[in-house]
Amino acid sequence: MLDSKNTNKYLNEFAKYVIQQSRSNLTNGGKNYEKKLYNSLDSEINVSANSFRLAFLMEDYGKFVDKGVRGNDPSKVSKNAKITGQQAPQSEYRFGSGNFAGTWNTFTNGLEKWVKAKGLRLRDSKGKFTQGNVKTIAQIVARNIYARGIKPSLFFTKPFEKAFERLPDELVEAYGLDVEQFLQYTINKK
Repeated sequence: MLDSKNTNKYLNEFAKYVIQQSRSNLTNGGKNYEKKLYNSLDSEINVSANSFRLAFLMEDYGKFVDKGVRGNDPSKVSKNAKITGQQAPQSEYRFGSGNFAGTWNTFTNGLEKWVKAKGLRLRDSKGKFTQGNVKTIAQIVARNIYARGIKPSLFFTKPFEKAFERLPDELVEAYGLDVEQFLQYTINKK
């Protein structure tokens, strides 16, 4: 069995790498609008003689950003929309499943802030910008997201799996670690 000092060292390096790479992925992927998720990324490590506990902490919505969300019904996207289809057909999360604690107004209000920050505007049939109101644009974006879903970013999953592959064999064998089970048990709410 590994001593707790070495185990702690490996797990700290593992956690530090995963968090650093996850933050980079959020920034590089354009998913860092308010930095709330970025700033919430953290870890907790407890090592004892025969076991250890490693928990990654993040805002609850981080799992939706990472794994994506299936849309409720892609056929509900406007007939004029150029893009249709599911963004995350394999995701375990789905709009309209009742697992989201917010309301439609909470969703669209958050999107209004995002629309303002991004400077999104509507165009008329000639391609000229109109004086479309932010609330209207947010409603259009919200309906599209609700129907089509959110594409998985894997901002956390990819660095986690890469770091797991680099863990020393003696640590993996000593604790009988499996990447899928380890990933399931290490994500907690902030």
